[in-house]
Amino acid sequence: MSAIRSGTARVTAVAPGRVNLIGEHTDYMGGLVLPMAVHLSTTVTGTRGGRVIELRSAQLDGVVRIPLPVGDAAAVDPAWGRYVAGVAAELGTSTGFSGTVDSTVPLGSGLSSSAALEVATALALGMTGTPLEVALACQRAEHAATGVPCGIMDQLCSAAGVEGHALLIDCATLDVTPVPVPDDAHIWVVDSGRPRRLVESGYAARRAACEAAVDLVGPLPYADMADIEDIADPVLRSRARHVRTECDRVRGFAAALHADDLVRAGQLMVASHTSLRDDFEVSTPVLDALVEELCSVTGVHGARLTGAGFGGCVVALAGPGVELPGWEVRPAAGASVTVT
Repeated sequence: MSAIRSGTARVTAVAPGRVNLIGEHTDYMGGLVLPMAVHLSTTVTGTRGGRVIELRSAQLDGVVRIPLPVGDAAAVDPAWGRYVAGVAAELGTSTGFSGTVDSTVPLGSGLSSSAALEVATALALGMTGTPLEVALACQRAEHAATGVPCGIMDQLCSAAGVEGHALLIDCATLDVTPVPVPDDAHIWVVDSGRPRRLVESGYAARRAACEAAVDLVGPLPYADMADIEDIADPVLRSRARHVRTECDRVRGFAAALHADDLVRAGQLMVASHTSLRDDFEVSTPVLDALVEELCSVTGVHGARLTGAGFGGCVVALAGPGVELPGWEVRPAAGASVTVT
């Protein structure tokens, strides 16, 4: 990732969205996830200079105008500017930026449009460093700007994506292992028609329940299943059981991709959705019906909600020749920046 020069140079920073193939609500518990960066992306284009960040978006209402240094990032209006302000505050940005934001990542659908905006903004404002360093800075920025205690997966996948691969991420060690996606694996994202926002969902409550369970049985990705089943509180027990079994499903899914066993991979996706529905309780009747409908289509190996739940999209794994009512997404490279 190259440095940005100030002055009249034209800066173009591009960051992909991501789809999480499997491993939901495990990242903030130090577990395993298997997302992939997708060809849908957010682009921040403009020039650096002055003491104000000013951005307009083709997809979002309002003009973001942030005097530097950043004051309260969480108070910026319009709301999408809070992600920009959070990044600028985290980086200690002192040089302004004027330009536009253009995105092909569907908003509010679980494809990490916010993380793509954060990563693209960080590069456009001049951040250099490894993909992990960029991701950590953007994660801290989102915490500060929105109050949502998100994990590292979204930002890291956007920054570190590898073309043709998903990423097996250990969120405890932050080790990233590219996993080849077989050529005959076709990945579709289907919108449920019900947008969701983490701030308005039960995301923080689910995380708090998991942290309470950790106090009882230790780190959930490695906790003994017998100890989990002994948790007296039924809510904490079910939340912990999801995290523990979901990490096992991530390992199995990565092995299935390596073996080009799409049938097994699809079975694990369905099992993941069942756990998210029953143990983690983040699905909805609309999402459940959509998963069932997609799984009934000949050639579809499996489907599950993707993202935090409470609405958004379903991801489906299909074979060649299947057409579904959504976006077919391709595994893409991570974020980049150019200066001309």
